[in-house]
Amino acid sequence: MDHSPMAARPAAHSVLKEKSQPASSAGGQLFLLFALFFAGLMLLHSPLLRLPYFWDEAGYYVPAARDLFLTGTLIPQSTPSNAHPPLVMAYLALAWRLFGYSTLVTRTAMLALSAFSLLGLFRLSRIAANLPVAWATTALVALYPVYFTQSSMVQVDLPAAGFTFWALAAYVASYREDRPWKQVLWFSLAALAKETAILAPLALFGWELLGYLVRRSSKGSSKKSRKEIRWKEILPPEDRRPRWLYLLLPVVPLAAWYAYHYSKTGFLLGNPEFVRYNVAATLNPLRVPFALAMRLWQLLGYFGLYLLTLAGLLAMFRPPQMANGAAQPRIPIWIQAAFLSVVLAYVAFMSAVGGAVLARYMLPVVPLVILALVSTLWRRVRYWKLIVGAVAIAFAAGLFSNPPYGFSLEDNLAYRDYIVMHAEASRFLGLRYPGVRVLTAWPASDELSRPWLGYVNASQPFRVLRIEDFSAAQIDLAVRGREHYDVILVFSTKYQPPHARLENWDAWLRIKEKFFGYHRDLLPEDIAQRLGGTIVERKQLNGQWIAVIALDR
Repeated sequence: MDHSPMAARPAAHSVLKEKSQPASSAGGQLFLLFALFFAGLMLLHSPLLRLPYFWDEAGYYVPAARDLFLTGTLIPQSTPSNAHPPLVMAYLALAWRLFGYSTLVTRTAMLALSAFSLLGLFRLSRIAANLPVAWATTALVALYPVYFTQSSMVQVDLPAAGFTFWALAAYVASYREDRPWKQVLWFSLAALAKETAILAPLALFGWELLGYLVRRSSKGSSKKSRKEIRWKEILPPEDRRPRWLYLLLPVVPLAAWYAYHYSKTGFLLGNPEFVRYNVAATLNPLRVPFALAMRLWQLLGYFGLYLLTLAGLLAMFRPPQMANGAAQPRIPIWIQAAFLSVVLAYVAFMSAVGGAVLARYMLPVVPLVILALVSTLWRRVRYWKLIVGAVAIAFAAGLFSNPPYGFSLEDNLAYRDYIVMHAEASRFLGLRYPGVRVLTAWPASDELSRPWLGYVNASQPFRVLRIEDFSAAQIDLAVRGREHYDVILVFSTKYQPPHARLENWDAWLRIKEKFFGYHRDLLPEDIAQRLGGTIVERKQLNGQWIAVIALDR
Protein backbone atom coordinates (compact mmCIF):
# COMPACT_ATOMS: atom_id res chain seq x y z
CA MET A 1 0.00 0.00 0.00
CA ASP A 2 1.31 3.40 -0.97
CA HIS A 3 1.76 5.72 2.02
CA SER A 4 4.21 8.21 0.50
CA PRO A 5 3.64 11.78 1.76
CA MET A 6 4.70 13.25 -1.58
CA ALA A 7 1.19 13.41 -3.01
CA ALA A 8 -0.63 16.66 -2.32
CA ARG A 9 -3.34 16.59 0.29
CA PRO A 10 -6.19 17.58 -2.08
CA ALA A 11 -5.53 14.47 -4.20
CA ALA A 12 -6.14 12.30 -1.16
CA HIS A 13 -9.76 13.39 -1.05
CA SER A 14 -10.41 13.68 -4.76
CA VAL A 15 -12.62 10.65 -4.56
CA LEU A 16 -15.05 12.64 -2.43
CA LYS A 17 -15.21 15.50 -4.90
CA GLU A 18 -15.78 13.39 -7.98
CA LYS A 19 -18.99 14.33 -9.75
CA SER A 20 -21.63 11.68 -10.08
CA GLN A 21 -22.83 10.64 -13.51
CA PRO A 22 -26.54 10.64 -14.33
CA ALA A 23 -28.16 7.48 -12.99
CA SER A 24 -29.32 6.26 -16.41
CA SER A 25 -25.87 6.71 -17.97
CA ALA A 26 -24.06 5.04 -15.06
CA GLY A 27 -26.56 2.16 -15.04
CA GLY A 28 -26.10 1.58 -18.76
CA GLN A 29 -22.32 1.52 -18.41
CA LEU A 30 -22.52 -0.94 -15.53
CA PHE A 31 -24.78 -3.23 -17.54
CA LEU A 32 -22.42 -3.18 -20.51
CA LEU A 33 -19.48 -3.96 -18.25
CA PHE A 34 -21.39 -6.81 -16.65
CA ALA A 35 -22.21 -8.22 -20.09
CA LEU A 36 -18.53 -7.94 -21.06
CA PHE A 37 -17.32 -9.70 -17.90
CA PHE A 38 -19.97 -12.39 -18.15
CA ALA A 39 -19.23 -13.11 -21.83
CA GLY A 40 -15.50 -13.31 -21.10
CA LEU A 41 -16.02 -15.70 -18.19
CA MET A 42 -18.37 -17.89 -20.21
CA LEU A 43 -15.84 -18.10 -23.02
CA LEU A 44 -12.93 -18.97 -20.71
CA HIS A 45 -14.97 -21.48 -18.72
CA SER A 46 -16.72 -23.12 -21.68
CA PRO A 47 -14.75 -26.42 -21.34
CA LEU A 48 -15.72 -26.61 -17.66
CA LEU A 49 -19.45 -25.88 -17.74
CA ARG A 50 -20.70 -29.48 -17.86
CA LEU A 51 -18.31 -30.96 -15.31
CA PRO A 52 -19.93 -32.89 -12.43
CA TYR A 53 -19.77 -31.38 -8.98
CA PHE A 54 -16.53 -31.37 -7.00
CA TRP A 55 -15.70 -31.93 -3.32
CA ASP A 56 -17.64 -29.42 -1.12
CA GLU A 57 -20.00 -28.74 -4.02
CA ALA A 58 -21.10 -32.37 -3.93
CA GLY A 59 -20.85 -32.67 -0.16
CA TYR A 60 -22.88 -29.67 0.98
CA TYR A 61 -23.78 -26.77 -1.28
CA VAL A 62 -25.48 -28.60 -4.14
CA PRO A 63 -27.42 -30.95 -1.80
CA ALA A 64 -28.52 -27.95 0.29
CA ALA A 65 -29.65 -26.04 -2.81
CA ARG A 66 -31.37 -29.14 -4.18
CA ASP A 67 -33.29 -29.64 -0.94
CA LEU A 68 -34.50 -26.06 -1.17
CA PHE A 69 -35.39 -26.58 -4.84
CA LEU A 70 -37.39 -29.76 -4.16
CA THR A 71 -38.96 -29.07 -0.78
CA GLY A 72 -38.71 -25.34 -0.18
CA THR A 73 -36.89 -25.85 3.12
CA LEU A 74 -34.04 -23.53 4.06
CA ILE A 75 -32.52 -26.20 6.31
CA PRO A 76 -30.77 -28.99 4.35
CA GLN A 77 -32.28 -32.46 4.77
CA SER A 78 -29.95 -34.64 2.68
CA THR A 79 -26.80 -33.42 4.43
CA PRO A 80 -26.11 -32.20 7.99
CA SER A 81 -26.66 -28.45 8.24
CA ASN A 82 -23.58 -26.28 8.58
CA ALA A 83 -25.71 -23.20 9.33
CA HIS A 84 -24.40 -21.34 6.30
CA PRO A 85 -26.89 -18.60 5.35
CA PRO A 86 -29.10 -19.66 2.43
CA LEU A 87 -28.76 -16.76 -0.03
CA VAL A 88 -26.60 -18.50 -2.64
CA MET A 89 -28.52 -21.78 -2.33
CA ALA A 90 -31.81 -19.90 -2.80
CA TYR A 91 -30.35 -18.20 -5.87
CA LEU A 92 -29.42 -21.59 -7.37
CA ALA A 93 -32.83 -23.05 -6.55
CA LEU A 94 -34.44 -20.15 -8.40
CA ALA A 95 -32.13 -20.69 -11.41
CA TRP A 96 -33.09 -24.38 -11.51
CA ARG A 97 -36.77 -23.47 -11.21
CA LEU A 98 -36.48 -21.14 -14.21
CA PHE A 99 -34.13 -23.12 -16.47
CA GLY A 100 -34.12 -26.70 -15.17
CA TYR A 101 -31.72 -28.70 -13.06
CA SER A 102 -28.37 -29.31 -14.78
CA THR A 103 -24.70 -28.63 -14.20
CA LEU A 104 -24.74 -26.26 -17.19
CA VAL A 105 -27.43 -24.11 -15.55
CA THR A 106 -25.62 -24.28 -12.21
CA ARG A 107 -22.25 -23.21 -13.50
CA THR A 108 -23.71 -20.50 -15.74
CA ALA A 109 -25.58 -19.09 -12.75
CA MET A 110 -22.39 -19.06 -10.69
CA LEU A 111 -20.51 -17.33 -13.51
CA ALA A 112 -23.16 -14.62 -13.49
CA LEU A 113 -22.40 -14.07 -9.80
CA SER A 114 -18.69 -13.99 -10.61
CA ALA A 115 -19.22 -11.36 -13.32
CA PHE A 116 -21.28 -9.32 -10.88
CA SER A 117 -18.44 -9.61 -8.34
CA LEU A 118 -15.88 -8.41 -10.89
CA LEU A 119 -18.18 -5.50 -11.67
CA GLY A 120 -18.24 -4.59 -7.97
CA LEU A 121 -14.45 -4.79 -7.81
CA PHE A 122 -14.15 -2.63 -10.93
CA ARG A 123 -16.42 -0.01 -9.42
CA LEU A 124 -14.54 -0.07 -6.12
CA SER A 125 -11.19 0.29 -7.91
CA ARG A 126 -12.52 3.10 -10.09
CA ILE A 127 -13.79 5.03 -7.07
CA ALA A 128 -10.70 4.45 -4.92
CA ALA A 129 -8.09 4.89 -7.68
CA ASN A 130 -8.70 5.50 -11.39
CA LEU A 131 -9.77 3.81 -14.60
CA PRO A 132 -6.42 2.26 -15.67
CA VAL A 133 -5.92 0.78 -12.20
CA ALA A 134 -9.50 -0.52 -12.21
CA TRP A 135 -9.02 -2.34 -15.52
CA ALA A 136 -5.68 -3.84 -14.48
CA THR A 137 -6.95 -4.92 -11.05
CA THR A 138 -10.09 -6.53 -12.44
CA ALA A 139 -8.13 -8.42 -15.10
CA LEU A 140 -5.60 -9.74 -12.59
CA VAL A 141 -8.28 -10.87 -10.15
CA ALA A 142 -10.22 -12.62 -12.91
CA LEU A 143 -7.05 -14.55 -13.86
CA TYR A 144 -5.93 -15.26 -10.31
CA PRO A 145 -6.21 -19.08 -10.18
CA VAL A 146 -8.25 -19.25 -6.96
CA TYR A 147 -10.77 -16.69 -8.23
CA PHE A 148 -10.90 -18.25 -11.69
CA THR A 149 -11.71 -21.76 -10.50
CA GLN A 150 -14.17 -20.58 -7.88
CA SER A 151 -16.05 -18.55 -10.51
CA SER A 152 -18.03 -21.52 -11.83
CA MET A 153 -18.07 -23.65 -8.68
CA VAL A 154 -20.95 -23.86 -6.21
CA GLN A 155 -19.23 -22.24 -3.26
CA VAL A 156 -20.26 -19.23 -1.20
CA ASP A 157 -16.92 -17.48 -0.69
CA LEU A 158 -16.76 -15.76 -4.08
CA PRO A 159 -20.35 -14.40 -3.97
CA ALA A 160 -19.67 -13.13 -0.43
CA ALA A 161 -16.53 -11.45 -1.74
CA GLY A 162 -18.46 -9.87 -4.60
CA PHE A 163 -21.11 -8.38 -2.33
CA THR A 164 -18.29 -7.13 -0.08
CA PHE A 165 -16.71 -5.31 -3.05
CA TRP A 166 -20.03 -3.60 -3.77
CA ALA A 167 -20.40 -2.76 -0.08
CA LEU A 168 -16.90 -1.26 0.14
CA ALA A 169 -17.59 0.82 -2.98
CA ALA A 170 -20.81 2.08 -1.38
CA TYR A 171 -18.95 2.75 1.88
CA VAL A 172 -16.32 4.90 0.15
CA ALA A 173 -18.90 6.65 -2.03
CA SER A 174 -21.26 7.28 0.90
CA TYR A 175 -19.13 10.24 1.99
CA ARG A 176 -19.89 11.84 -1.37
CA GLU A 177 -23.41 10.60 -2.04
CA ASP A 178 -24.64 10.59 1.56
CA ARG A 179 -26.47 7.28 1.05
CA PRO A 180 -25.19 5.02 3.84
CA TRP A 181 -28.12 2.64 3.42
CA LYS A 182 -26.45 1.25 0.27
CA GLN A 183 -23.54 -0.16 2.24
CA VAL A 184 -26.00 -1.64 4.74
CA LEU A 185 -27.77 -3.49 1.91
CA TRP A 186 -24.58 -4.85 0.32
CA PHE A 187 -22.94 -5.85 3.61
CA SER A 188 -26.19 -7.60 4.61
CA LEU A 189 -26.25 -9.55 1.35
CA ALA A 190 -22.59 -10.47 1.82
CA ALA A 191 -23.28 -11.83 5.31
CA LEU A 192 -26.29 -13.77 4.02
CA ALA A 193 -24.05 -15.30 1.36
CA LYS A 194 -21.50 -16.40 3.97
CA GLU A 195 -21.46 -15.60 7.65
CA THR A 196 -17.78 -14.64 7.80
CA ALA A 197 -18.46 -11.67 5.49
CA ILE A 198 -19.73 -9.86 8.59
CA LEU A 199 -16.05 -9.34 9.41
CA ALA A 200 -15.81 -6.48 6.89
CA PRO A 201 -18.48 -4.16 8.36
CA LEU A 202 -17.36 -4.99 11.90
CA ALA A 203 -13.75 -4.12 11.02
CA LEU A 204 -14.87 -0.82 9.47
CA PHE A 205 -17.05 -0.16 12.51
CA GLY A 206 -14.00 -0.54 14.75
CA TRP A 207 -11.94 1.75 12.52
CA GLU A 208 -14.67 4.40 12.32
CA LEU A 209 -15.20 4.23 16.08
CA LEU A 210 -11.48 4.72 16.64
CA GLY A 211 -11.57 7.76 14.37
CA TYR A 212 -14.53 9.17 16.27
CA LEU A 213 -12.76 8.76 19.62
CA VAL A 214 -9.49 10.24 18.33
CA ARG A 215 -11.24 13.33 16.98
CA ARG A 216 -13.28 13.72 20.14
CA SER A 217 -10.17 13.59 22.30
CA SER A 218 -8.37 16.18 20.15
CA LYS A 219 -11.20 18.73 19.98
CA GLY A 220 -10.30 20.29 23.29
CA SER A 221 -6.89 21.36 21.98
CA SER A 222 -6.74 24.66 20.08
CA LYS A 223 -3.29 23.96 18.66
CA LYS A 224 -3.01 21.14 16.15
CA SER A 225 0.16 19.11 16.34
CA ARG A 226 1.78 17.48 13.31
CA LYS A 227 0.76 14.08 14.69
CA GLU A 228 -2.87 15.17 14.88
CA ILE A 229 -2.76 16.42 11.28
CA ARG A 230 -1.36 13.05 10.21
CA TRP A 231 -4.14 11.26 12.07
CA LYS A 232 -6.67 13.44 10.29
CA GLU A 233 -5.24 12.28 6.96
CA ILE A 234 -5.44 8.61 7.95
CA LEU A 235 -8.87 8.63 9.56
CA PRO A 236 -12.12 8.63 7.53
CA PRO A 237 -13.43 12.08 6.53
CA GLU A 238 -15.14 13.84 9.41
CA ASP A 239 -18.92 13.75 9.37
CA ARG A 240 -21.49 15.32 11.65
CA ARG A 241 -23.45 12.10 11.99
CA PRO A 242 -22.07 8.95 13.66
CA ARG A 243 -21.96 7.15 10.33
CA TRP A 244 -20.24 4.16 11.89
CA LEU A 245 -23.52 3.07 13.51
CA TYR A 246 -24.78 1.99 10.08
CA LEU A 247 -22.03 -0.62 9.97
CA LEU A 248 -23.68 -2.56 12.78
CA LEU A 249 -26.99 -2.98 10.95
CA PRO A 250 -25.83 -5.95 8.74
CA VAL A 251 -25.57 -7.99 11.93
CA VAL A 252 -29.38 -7.95 12.21
CA PRO A 253 -30.33 -10.17 9.21
CA LEU A 254 -27.47 -12.56 10.02
CA ALA A 255 -28.64 -12.83 13.63
CA ALA A 256 -32.19 -13.44 12.37
CA TRP A 257 -30.95 -16.34 10.23
CA TYR A 258 -29.12 -17.92 13.16
CA ALA A 259 -32.18 -17.53 15.34
CA TYR A 260 -34.27 -19.27 12.69
CA HIS A 261 -31.68 -22.03 12.29
CA TYR A 262 -31.57 -22.60 16.04
CA SER A 263 -35.35 -22.78 16.25
CA LYS A 264 -35.43 -25.47 13.54
CA THR A 265 -32.39 -27.57 14.46
CA GLY A 266 -31.45 -26.82 18.05
CA PHE A 267 -27.94 -25.89 16.87
CA LEU A 268 -26.79 -22.30 16.56
CA LEU A 269 -23.62 -22.62 14.46
CA GLY A 270 -24.28 -25.85 12.61
CA ASN A 271 -24.09 -29.52 13.52
CA PRO A 272 -21.73 -30.40 16.41
CA GLU A 273 -19.11 -32.04 14.17
CA PHE A 274 -18.93 -28.92 11.99
CA VAL A 275 -18.46 -26.69 15.04
CA ARG A 276 -15.85 -29.02 16.54
CA TYR A 277 -13.82 -29.17 13.32
CA ASN A 278 -13.97 -25.46 12.46
CA VAL A 279 -13.98 -23.80 15.89
CA ALA A 280 -13.28 -25.98 18.92
CA ALA A 281 -10.36 -27.87 17.37
CA THR A 282 -8.70 -24.74 15.94
CA LEU A 283 -8.54 -22.47 19.00
CA ASN A 284 -5.12 -23.74 19.96
CA PRO A 285 -2.39 -21.15 20.71
CA LEU A 286 0.18 -23.44 19.11
CA ARG A 287 -1.83 -23.77 15.89
CA VAL A 288 -2.58 -20.08 15.33
CA PRO A 289 1.00 -18.97 14.39
CA PHE A 290 1.23 -21.69 11.72
CA ALA A 291 -2.23 -20.83 10.37
CA LEU A 292 -1.26 -17.14 10.41
CA ALA A 293 1.84 -17.85 8.32
CA MET A 294 -0.28 -19.80 5.82
CA ARG A 295 -2.84 -16.98 5.64
CA LEU A 296 -0.14 -14.39 4.98
CA TRP A 297 1.26 -16.59 2.22
CA GLN A 298 -2.20 -16.88 0.66
CA LEU A 299 -2.57 -13.11 0.90
CA LEU A 300 0.80 -12.08 -0.52
CA GLY A 301 2.50 -15.01 -2.24
CA TYR A 302 0.14 -17.78 -3.34
CA PHE A 303 0.12 -18.78 -7.06
CA GLY A 304 2.26 -15.92 -8.34
CA LEU A 305 1.06 -13.23 -5.92
CA TYR A 306 4.63 -13.01 -4.66
CA LEU A 307 5.65 -11.46 -8.00
CA LEU A 308 3.13 -8.65 -7.60
CA THR A 309 3.99 -8.17 -3.93
CA LEU A 310 7.72 -7.99 -4.64
CA ALA A 311 7.19 -5.56 -7.52
CA GLY A 312 4.98 -3.36 -5.35
CA LEU A 313 7.49 -3.30 -2.49
CA LEU A 314 10.36 -2.42 -4.83
CA ALA A 315 8.24 0.32 -6.41
CA MET A 316 7.90 1.96 -2.99
CA PHE A 317 11.56 2.96 -3.22
CA ARG A 318 10.88 4.97 -6.37
CA PRO A 319 9.47 8.52 -6.42
CA PRO A 320 5.98 9.03 -7.83
CA GLN A 321 5.68 9.69 -11.57
CA MET A 322 4.92 13.27 -12.52
CA ALA A 323 1.96 14.31 -14.68
CA ASN A 324 1.12 17.92 -15.54
CA GLY A 325 3.64 19.16 -13.01
CA ALA A 326 2.22 17.17 -10.09
CA ALA A 327 2.83 13.75 -8.62
CA GLN A 328 0.51 10.97 -9.70
CA PRO A 329 -2.22 10.65 -7.04
CA ARG A 330 -2.41 7.67 -4.74
CA ILE A 331 -5.39 5.89 -3.24
CA PRO A 332 -6.40 8.20 -0.36
CA ILE A 333 -4.72 7.04 2.82
CA TRP A 334 -8.00 6.82 4.73
CA ILE A 335 -9.31 4.39 2.09
CA GLN A 336 -6.11 2.36 2.33
CA ALA A 337 -6.52 2.30 6.12
CA ALA A 338 -10.12 1.13 5.74
CA PHE A 339 -9.00 -1.68 3.42
CA LEU A 340 -6.23 -2.58 5.85
CA SER A 341 -8.69 -2.88 8.73
CA VAL A 342 -10.74 -5.39 6.71
CA VAL A 343 -7.63 -7.32 5.66
CA LEU A 344 -6.35 -7.56 9.23
CA ALA A 345 -9.74 -8.72 10.49
CA TYR A 346 -9.82 -11.54 7.94
CA VAL A 347 -6.23 -12.60 8.55
CA ALA A 348 -6.69 -12.68 12.33
CA PHE A 349 -10.06 -14.44 12.30
CA MET A 350 -9.18 -16.97 9.62
CA SER A 351 -5.97 -17.83 11.47
CA ALA A 352 -7.97 -18.80 14.55
CA VAL A 353 -11.09 -20.36 13.01
CA GLY A 354 -11.53 -22.86 10.20
CA GLY A 355 -10.39 -26.46 10.21
CA ALA A 356 -9.18 -26.37 6.60
CA VAL A 357 -6.92 -23.41 5.81
CA LEU A 358 -8.42 -22.94 2.35
CA ALA A 359 -7.31 -20.11 0.07
CA ARG A 360 -10.88 -19.38 -1.04
CA TYR A 361 -11.68 -18.07 2.45
CA MET A 362 -9.41 -15.09 1.69
CA LEU A 363 -11.15 -14.09 -1.55
CA PRO A 364 -12.81 -11.00 -0.02
CA VAL A 365 -9.41 -9.44 0.82
CA VAL A 366 -6.85 -10.72 -1.72
CA PRO A 367 -8.34 -8.41 -4.43
CA LEU A 368 -7.93 -5.45 -2.05
CA VAL A 369 -4.21 -6.22 -1.80
CA ILE A 370 -4.00 -6.57 -5.58
CA LEU A 371 -5.73 -3.20 -5.97
CA ALA A 372 -3.30 -1.47 -3.60
CA LEU A 373 -0.24 -3.00 -5.29
CA VAL A 374 -1.44 -2.21 -8.82
CA SER A 375 -2.14 1.37 -7.77
CA THR A 376 1.38 1.64 -6.35
CA LEU A 377 2.89 0.36 -9.61
CA TRP A 378 0.74 2.75 -11.67
CA ARG A 379 1.84 5.68 -9.53
CA ARG A 380 5.57 4.94 -9.33
CA VAL A 381 6.67 2.81 -12.29
CA ARG A 382 6.70 4.10 -15.84
CA TYR A 383 6.27 0.71 -17.49
CA TRP A 384 3.83 -0.62 -14.92
CA LYS A 385 1.72 -2.31 -17.59
CA LEU A 386 4.58 -4.68 -18.40
CA ILE A 387 4.75 -5.78 -14.76
CA VAL A 388 0.99 -6.30 -14.63
CA GLY A 389 1.21 -8.29 -17.86
CA ALA A 390 3.96 -10.50 -16.42
CA VAL A 391 1.88 -11.17 -13.30
CA ALA A 392 -1.13 -11.98 -15.49
CA ILE A 393 0.97 -14.52 -17.39
CA ALA A 394 2.11 -16.05 -14.09
CA PHE A 395 -1.51 -16.33 -12.93
CA ALA A 396 -2.56 -17.97 -16.19
CA ALA A 397 0.35 -20.41 -15.98
CA GLY A 398 -0.65 -21.25 -12.41
CA LEU A 399 -4.00 -22.45 -13.67
CA PHE A 400 -2.38 -25.25 -15.65
CA SER A 401 0.81 -26.04 -13.71
CA ASN A 402 0.83 -27.25 -10.12
CA PRO A 403 3.11 -25.44 -7.66
CA PRO A 404 6.04 -27.21 -5.96
CA TYR A 405 4.17 -27.28 -2.65
CA GLY A 406 0.96 -28.84 -1.39
CA PHE A 407 -2.24 -27.01 -2.28
CA SER A 408 -5.97 -27.55 -2.43
CA LEU A 409 -7.10 -29.10 -5.73
CA GLU A 410 -9.83 -26.49 -6.09
CA ASP A 411 -7.27 -23.67 -6.37
CA ASN A 412 -6.37 -24.34 -10.00
CA LEU A 413 -7.46 -26.65 -12.82
CA ALA A 414 -6.27 -29.67 -10.86
CA TYR A 415 -9.92 -29.94 -9.80
CA ARG A 416 -10.82 -30.69 -13.41
CA ASP A 417 -8.29 -33.55 -13.48
CA TYR A 418 -9.92 -34.93 -10.33
CA ILE A 419 -13.42 -34.76 -11.82
CA VAL A 420 -12.38 -36.33 -15.12
CA MET A 421 -10.66 -39.27 -13.44
CA HIS A 422 -13.52 -39.86 -11.01
CA ALA A 423 -16.12 -39.69 -13.78
CA GLU A 424 -14.17 -42.25 -15.84
CA ALA A 425 -13.74 -44.55 -12.83
CA SER A 426 -17.45 -44.31 -12.06
CA ARG A 427 -18.33 -45.25 -15.64
CA PHE A 428 -15.91 -48.17 -15.44
CA LEU A 429 -17.60 -49.41 -12.28
CA GLY A 430 -21.03 -49.05 -13.87
CA LEU A 431 -20.00 -51.11 -16.90
CA ARG A 432 -17.83 -53.74 -15.21
CA TYR A 433 -19.35 -54.07 -11.73
CA PRO A 434 -22.96 -52.84 -11.74
CA GLY A 435 -24.73 -53.11 -8.43
CA VAL A 436 -21.72 -54.20 -6.37
CA ARG A 437 -20.91 -52.97 -2.88
CA VAL A 438 -18.10 -50.39 -3.05
CA LEU A 439 -15.69 -49.38 -0.30
CA THR A 440 -14.41 -45.82 -0.73
CA ALA A 441 -13.98 -42.48 1.04
CA TRP A 442 -15.80 -39.17 0.81
CA PRO A 443 -16.47 -37.47 -1.58
CA ALA A 444 -16.44 -40.51 -3.89
CA SER A 445 -18.98 -42.12 -1.55
CA ASP A 446 -21.48 -39.39 -2.53
CA GLU A 447 -20.44 -39.48 -6.18
CA LEU A 448 -21.35 -43.17 -6.44
CA SER A 449 -24.56 -43.07 -4.42
CA ARG A 450 -26.14 -39.79 -5.62
CA PRO A 451 -26.77 -39.85 -9.40
CA TRP A 452 -27.79 -36.19 -9.49
CA LEU A 453 -24.17 -35.21 -8.80
CA GLY A 454 -23.35 -36.28 -12.36
CA TYR A 455 -21.06 -39.30 -11.92
CA VAL A 456 -23.37 -42.34 -12.22
CA ASN A 457 -26.62 -43.09 -14.02
CA ALA A 458 -29.87 -42.64 -12.13
CA SER A 459 -30.60 -46.35 -12.60
CA GLN A 460 -27.19 -47.48 -11.30
CA PRO A 461 -26.36 -45.94 -7.92
CA PHE A 462 -23.97 -48.05 -5.85
CA ARG A 463 -24.22 -49.33 -2.32
CA VAL A 464 -21.31 -47.67 -0.56
CA LEU A 465 -19.33 -48.44 2.56
CA ARG A 466 -17.43 -45.34 3.62
CA ILE A 467 -14.07 -44.95 5.37
CA GLU A 468 -12.43 -41.66 6.34
CA ASP A 469 -9.43 -41.83 4.00
CA PHE A 470 -6.84 -44.22 2.60
CA SER A 471 -4.26 -43.94 5.35
CA ALA A 472 -2.75 -47.11 6.78
CA ALA A 473 -4.94 -46.91 9.91
CA GLN A 474 -8.18 -46.70 7.91
CA ILE A 475 -7.20 -49.50 5.53
CA ASP A 476 -6.37 -51.73 8.51
CA LEU A 477 -9.90 -51.09 9.81
CA ALA A 478 -11.32 -51.98 6.40
CA VAL A 479 -9.53 -55.33 6.46
CA ARG A 480 -11.77 -56.45 9.30
CA GLY A 481 -14.96 -55.92 7.31
CA ARG A 482 -14.06 -57.47 3.96
CA GLU A 483 -17.32 -59.38 3.82
CA HIS A 484 -19.28 -56.09 3.54
CA TYR A 485 -17.88 -54.92 0.17
CA ASP A 486 -16.77 -56.35 -3.16
CA VAL A 487 -14.81 -53.57 -4.86
CA ILE A 488 -12.65 -50.72 -3.56
CA LEU A 489 -12.41 -47.31 -5.24
CA VAL A 490 -9.25 -45.60 -4.00
CA PHE A 491 -7.93 -42.18 -4.99
CA SER A 492 -5.47 -39.50 -3.93
CA THR A 493 -7.25 -37.24 -1.45
CA LYS A 494 -4.36 -34.74 -1.30
CA TYR A 495 -1.90 -33.44 -3.84
CA GLN A 496 1.65 -34.62 -3.14
CA PRO A 497 4.34 -32.52 -4.87
CA PRO A 498 6.86 -34.79 -6.60
CA HIS A 499 9.94 -33.00 -5.25
CA ALA A 500 8.73 -30.95 -2.26
CA ARG A 501 11.50 -30.47 0.29
CA LEU A 502 9.23 -30.02 3.30
CA GLU A 503 7.13 -33.11 2.63
CA ASN A 504 9.81 -35.39 4.07
CA TRP A 505 10.62 -33.18 7.05
CA ASP A 506 9.30 -35.10 10.06
CA ALA A 507 8.76 -32.05 12.27
CA TRP A 508 6.62 -30.32 9.61
CA LEU A 509 4.65 -33.50 8.98
CA ARG A 510 3.88 -33.84 12.68
CA ILE A 511 2.66 -30.22 12.79
CA LYS A 512 0.36 -30.79 9.81
CA GLU A 513 -0.98 -34.03 11.24
CA LYS A 514 -1.67 -32.47 14.63
CA PHE A 515 -3.18 -29.15 13.60
CA PHE A 516 -4.38 -29.47 9.99
CA GLY A 517 -5.71 -33.01 9.61
CA TYR A 518 -2.91 -34.14 7.31
CA HIS A 519 -2.48 -37.80 6.39
CA ARG A 520 -0.64 -39.79 3.74
CA ASP A 521 -2.64 -42.00 1.41
CA LEU A 522 -1.31 -45.47 0.78
CA LEU A 523 -0.61 -46.22 -2.87
CA PRO A 524 -3.05 -48.53 -4.72
CA GLU A 525 -0.53 -51.39 -4.74
CA ASP A 526 -0.17 -51.24 -0.96
CA ILE A 527 -3.94 -51.05 -0.47
CA ALA A 528 -4.54 -54.01 -2.79
CA GLN A 529 -1.95 -56.09 -0.94
CA ARG A 530 -3.40 -55.28 2.49
CA LEU A 531 -7.00 -55.97 1.45
CA GLY A 532 -6.24 -59.01 -0.68
CA GLY A 533 -7.36 -57.63 -4.03
CA THR A 534 -6.27 -56.98 -7.60
CA ILE A 535 -6.02 -53.59 -9.33
CA VAL A 536 -8.34 -53.83 -12.34
CA GLU A 537 -8.27 -50.17 -13.39
CA ARG A 538 -5.86 -47.34 -12.64
CA LYS A 539 -5.39 -43.80 -13.96
CA GLN A 540 -2.88 -41.09 -13.13
CA LEU A 541 -2.97 -37.45 -14.18
CA ASN A 542 -0.77 -34.52 -13.12
CA GLY A 543 0.11 -35.85 -9.70
CA GLN A 544 -3.30 -37.39 -8.92
CA TRP A 545 -4.34 -41.03 -9.19
CA ILE A 546 -7.40 -43.25 -8.88
CA ALA A 547 -7.76 -47.03 -8.96
CA VAL A 548 -10.40 -49.75 -8.80
CA ILE A 549 -9.48 -52.82 -6.76
CA ALA A 550 -11.49 -56.05 -6.94
CA LEU A 551 -11.30 -58.38 -3.96
CA ASP A 552 -9.95 -61.87 -4.56
CA ARG A 553 -12.73 -64.13 -3.25
